[in-house]
Amino acid sequence: MTTEHTARIPRTDIEVFRLNLGGNVFGWTADREESFAVLDAFADRGGDFVDTADVYSAWGEGHTGGESEDIIGQWFERTGRRDETVIATKVGSWDQRPGLSPANVAAALDDSLRRLRTDRVDLYYAHRDDEETSAEDLAAGFDAVVRSGKARAIGMSNLSPERQRAWLEAARANGLAAPVAIQPQHSLVHRAAVEGTPGHPEDGYGALAREYDLAVFPYFALAAGFLTGKYRSAADVGSGARSAAVGGYATPAGFAVVDELLAVAAEVGAPPASVAIAWLLAKGATAPIASARTVEQLDPLFAAVDLALDAEQVARLDRASAPYLRE
Repeated sequence: MTTEHTARIPRTDIEVFRLNLGGNVFGWTADREESFAVLDAFADRGGDFVDTADVYSAWGEGHTGGESEDIIGQWFERTGRRDETVIATKVGSWDQRPGLSPANVAAALDDSLRRLRTDRVDLYYAHRDDEETSAEDLAAGFDAVVRSGKARAIGMSNLSPERQRAWLEAARANGLAAPVAIQPQHSLVHRAAVEGTPGHPEDGYGALAREYDLAVFPYFALAAGFLTGKYRSAADVGSGARSAAVGGYATPAGFAVVDELLAVAAEVGAPPASVAIAWLLAKGATAPIASARTVEQLDPLFAAVDLALDAEQVARLDRASAPYLRE
């Protein structure tokens, strides 16, 4: 059995492969040529959906931000593959372009377009909330970039469900372009934000997505690599670019999830990373986001799109990760 390979973003004509390639590593842990190789291989195998942000990778030593967009733009320029790529970027997390005021949203998008070497993005997200900007101004500012033709569609990432609802309602009340997608954190070791807490599923982003018919593109699908099966004990975490992020999952509850993940992976004959992403697809994700620093790391990501877990396997993973519904 296989899952469908593509999905349409609601209320748009944008069709995407059901794996969203994360661009956070481009210009950070993957240099220019490594990034080009990953992008080439992703596109050659049928991938068409790439996610980035203006802030990527300002956190890296000696970095200022904009590196990921610039590398993707160079790749577009070198390969001519812009028109066959669905590109998403974000505004609101970078201290050089802070906030979500209509003026900043417009200016930041112009900056992103220059780095990406294109005249439009396919999906433009509010990356982090700006509580000084009202829901009405959020709706107006992002509507303006859609009307300008510089963004085909808009989405929301790390805004609370309450703020997302307020934006959606403001757009509806004023006849403005409304967000069509959300990008929440969701994985086997981070469930409550999307699925809600026991007895209260309505508190999660998933309930909002169902109510407003929004695509769901979860980030940290592999929990910074923790769900690849590489980490079996705290001693495996070590040090490195991702060690701090991975270390937060290195608990008895986290390793219990990894144990079940490895058991299911052995049954289906697929890598643990494939199973972790297939679980997200089974839970209703439109296209999980996962990054790859090397071409070889793409293999388990693509395998996930062809992997259909049965109900019993999904239930076992649900039980193993149940502590993460009580976050």
